[in-house]
Amino acid sequence: MNNLTIQEAQNQVDEWIKTYGVRYFNELTNMACLTEEVGELARVISRRYGEQSFKKGETAGDLSDEMADVLWVLICLANQTGVDLTDAFVRNMDKKTKRDRERHINNQKL
Repeated sequence: MNNLTIQEAQNQVDEWIKTYGVRYFNELTNMACLTEEVGELARVISRRYGEQSFKKGETAGDLSDEMADVLWVLICLANQTGVDLTDAFVRNMDKKTKRDRERHINNQKL
């Protein structure tokens, strides 16, 4: 089992870009790439778990690979904009916990 930290993932992506990728695509291109990858993930999920079906001859798609593609581009965007995803995640969890501590527990719909 690989216990990769978010920071290590950010470092690995940065090193890969510097070694093989020549440079990061610009932020707008990467945002478009992220949107594309999220669409590919949505396609797999909507067919595997939703009401849509795969077309004849269409492959089922690899859910984990599609998620990793989304993560890859998100990490690229974080790296090129100077976002420390570990710090951002910790702050976001704290925000959600403070804001939603009782919201979901008290939600009769859940």
